[in-house]
Amino acid sequence: MVRRLINSLKNTNLKNKIFFFTTTVILLISVLIALFTRWVLISSLTSELKERGLGIGHSIAESSRGYILTEDIPELISLIFDARLGVRKHLMGYVYITDKQDKILAHTFTTDFPAELLNVNPVGPEKSYDVKLLRLDGKYVYDVVVPVTEGIYRIGSVHVGLKKQHIDQLIGKLRTTFLGFVSAVTILFFIISHHLSKYITRPITELIKVSDEISRGNFDITHTLSSQIKCWEYERCRQTDCPAYGRDDIPCWYVDGTLGAGGVADKFPDKQEQCDKCSVYCTGVKDEVRQLSNSFMNMTNRIMDSQAKLKDSDNKYRSLFAGGPNPIFVLDRETLSILSANPSAEETYEYTKEELIGKIFTDLGSLELDKVHQADFQAQHAGKITTVGSKVQCKKKGGGLLYVNVHACPVRYQDKDALILATTDITEMVEKDNQLIQASKMTTLGEMSAGIAHELNQPLNAIKMGNEFIEMMIEKKEKIPDKDLLQIVREVSSQVDRAVDIIRRLRDFGRKADFTKEKVNINKPVQDVIDIIGRQLRLQNIDIQLKIDDDIPPILAHRNRIEQVIFNLITNARDAINQKLETGVPDDDNRILIETYARDDQVLVAVSDTGIGIDIALNERIFEAFFTTKKMGEGMGLGLSISSGIVEDYGGKINIESFQGQGTTFRLSFPAAT
Repeated sequence: MVRRLINSLKNTNLKNKIFFFTTTVILLISVLIALFTRWVLISSLTSELKERGLGIGHSIAESSRGYILTEDIPELISLIFDARLGVRKHLMGYVYITDKQDKILAHTFTTDFPAELLNVNPVGPEKSYDVKLLRLDGKYVYDVVVPVTEGIYRIGSVHVGLKKQHIDQLIGKLRTTFLGFVSAVTILFFIISHHLSKYITRPITELIKVSDEISRGNFDITHTLSSQIKCWEYERCRQTDCPAYGRDDIPCWYVDGTLGAGGVADKFPDKQEQCDKCSVYCTGVKDEVRQLSNSFMNMTNRIMDSQAKLKDSDNKYRSLFAGGPNPIFVLDRETLSILSANPSAEETYEYTKEELIGKIFTDLGSLELDKVHQADFQAQHAGKITTVGSKVQCKKKGGGLLYVNVHACPVRYQDKDALILATTDITEMVEKDNQLIQASKMTTLGEMSAGIAHELNQPLNAIKMGNEFIEMMIEKKEKIPDKDLLQIVREVSSQVDRAVDIIRRLRDFGRKADFTKEKVNINKPVQDVIDIIGRQLRLQNIDIQLKIDDDIPPILAHRNRIEQVIFNLITNARDAINQKLETGVPDDDNRILIETYARDDQVLVAVSDTGIGIDIALNERIFEAFFTTKKMGEGMGLGLSISSGIVEDYGGKINIESFQGQGTTFRLSFPAAT
C-alpha cells in the first residue's frame, strides 16, 4: 500500500506533488501543535486543580484542628459540608476527615462511605501533602490529602476529592475551539498551497507544452514565457539597429551582437563579462523558474536559428548535389558501394539511380580499390578534398567509354563513414590531347622523312640491282647458275623484310594510342625508338650509347605512348647537340646516352646528351606548353609538355638536370608493376 502510494506520488505532476507535500506539512504541524497545546493545557489545568485542592485542604485542616482534638463530630460534619457545598462545589466530589490512625471521623457522602477509599492515599510523615488519581463510581477524581497537625504531631488528615470531569470539560471546549481554528487555518493554507503550486508550476507547465510542440517539430508556437525585460525602455536606448531592440521574447543578454556603451558585444556566452557590468542584467529576472524559462526560450530560439541554417545548408547541398553539372557519388568508405548518386551521374553513366545504388564504384571503370582507400586516408588526415585519380577510364551502361578525373572527400552519411566522389568528364580534353600527341607524332615523322626515305632506299636499291642482273642475264640468254640465283633471291627477300620492318616500325609509331595500361618492359620501347632513329643519328655523327638493365621489372603503361616520350627526348638531345655544333665550338664528343635501371621499387630511364645545355633559370619552365629554347620555326615547344603529361598519366615523374654548355639529362621514373 505504501509502495503503491509512493509510486503514485512519483508519477503525479509537480503541481500535485507541491500541493500534497504542502498540505501534509501543514497537517503535521497542526497535529503537533494540537498535541503540544493539549499537553500544556492538561498540565496547566491539572496543576491549577491540584493547587486549588491543596488550598481547600489546608483551609479545612486549619479549621478542623480544634474539632478533631475535642472530637466534635457534628462540627466537623458541618465544616466539611460547608466546604463541599460552597463556591467550589462544581470542583469538589467529596471531603472526609480521618484521625491519626486513618479512621473516618466525618465525610460528605450521603450514603455509606465507599470502601474503595479506605486507606487509598495515606500521607506519610515526611510529606506535607499528597495527590493521587482515583476511580470512583466510574469517574476519575484527584484525591488531595493534607495532614492536620498540632505542633509537630499529626492528629488527622483531610481528604478532598476534586472532579477530573471539570478539567475534561474545559479541555473539550478548548479542543473544539482549537480544532475549529486549526481547520480554518488548514483550509486557508489548503487554498493558498493550491494557488501557490499552480503559480510555481505554471511556467514549468508552459515549458512542457512548448517542449512537446518543439519535439513535434513545431517551432511556430505562442507562449507566455517572455522575459518582460525591455532593455531599451530601462536604458532609454534609441539604437533601433540593436538586435535586442523591440524583442521581449528573450532577455538581451542572450542576444548576440547587442549594442551598448562598450560597442558591439560578442556572442552569448562570451559576452558574459560585458553583461556583468550592465545595469539591466544586474536588475534582471531573479525568479529561478523565470530564469529557467528565459534560458529555455533562448535555447529554443537558437535551435530555430540552427534549424534554419541547417535547412538552408541542406537546401544548398541538395541543389548542388541534384543540380551539379558533374556526376557525384556517395560511397560506403569500406566497401565503396554506391549509397546515392545525383542526376548528372545517371545521365553521364547511363544508369538509373536504382541501378547505381549498391553497385561497387570500381566496377564502373579502371579505378583501383587501393587508390581510393589511400586517397580516403590522405583526405581524412589532410582534412580536405583529395584527387583519387586522373584520366580514369570508365564504362557507360551502353558500352561507351569516357575519361574522368576523380576527387574524394570523407564525410558522415546516414550514420556511416562515407566518401563523396566527384567525377569530371574530360573525355573531350583527352581526345584533343590524343589529337595533339598524334599531330606531334606526324610532325616528327615528317621531320624524319628524309632519313626514312634514305633508309628505305637502301633495300630498294639492293632489290633493283638483283632484278637488273636477272634481266641482263635473260636478255643475253645466258643461264644463271643455280648457286648465284639462290643467293640473289635470298638477298632480295632479306631486303624486302628489311623494308617491311622499317614500314612496320613507322606504322606502329604513328598508330593512335589510348590510355589502356599494360605491363611494359621499358627496354622494349627504348629499343624500338633506337631502331627507327638510330641510323639517322649515326649519319649525323652522333653516337648512341645504351646501358640497358635486362632485369628491371615492368611498369603499367602503354608502349606506344612511352615510345613517344623516348622519341621526344632523343630528338631534343639531337637538336641540343646540333645547336652546340652551330655555335662553332669544336667538340668530338657528340653523344647520347640512354640508361635503364631499377631503384627502390621505381623503374628509371635517363636520357643524357653532350649538347648545348639549358640555362638553370629556364629549368622550371621547360615543361610548359609552347615554351622552347630553339630558333623560330624549329619547334613549337610541345614535345616536352606532351611527354610530361604522358609520364604523369602513368604515375611517373620527369626531372631535368642541365647546365649551360654542359649537356642535359632527363630522368624518368615510374612505379614498378606488382
